[in-house]
Amino acid sequence: MSTLAVYPGSFDPLTNGHVDIILRGARLFDRIVVAILVNAEKAPLFSIQERVEIAREVFKDQRNVEVDTFGGLLVDYVEARKAQVIVRGLRAVSDFEFEFQMALMNRRLNSKIETVFMMPAEQYTYISSRLIKEVFALGGGVHGLVPDLVEQRLRQKV
Repeated sequence: MSTLAVYPGSFDPLTNGHVDIILRGARLFDRIVVAILVNAEKAPLFSIQERVEIAREVFKDQRNVEVDTFGGLLVDYVEARKAQVIVRGLRAVSDFEFEFQMALMNRRLNSKIETVFMMPAEQYTYISSRLIKEVFALGGGVHGLVPDLVEQRLRQKV
């Protein structure tokens, strides 16, 4: 039986921390789905279509990485995809409490789905999509913190 993992998030924008976790997850699991959350309540910098396009381009050479979108309960999406694992990234201790609560709630909603926590490589532990957007909007450099394609797309947004 092959193991399918789902790595959910808004990915607005995709960072090198995300890329690191996805590539390492692709080595641990037979397949990994980058599941981009559709959230009508948020005003993202990149549209859902742009985020899907960017992620598909970044991972085009990774045969076991798929990009998809979802809305609603994550466990419902994971079950519908017949996945067994949710991958979540932990950058710092401050992430742990929220992620721990979500993992326990997801387990309560569907005890067949496991949550696996992964830490990004050390050089990416402080990066967040929110911070990338802030730094870029204020004229700071984000080279090396996001894939080159994301940096190009950010420049087009200015």
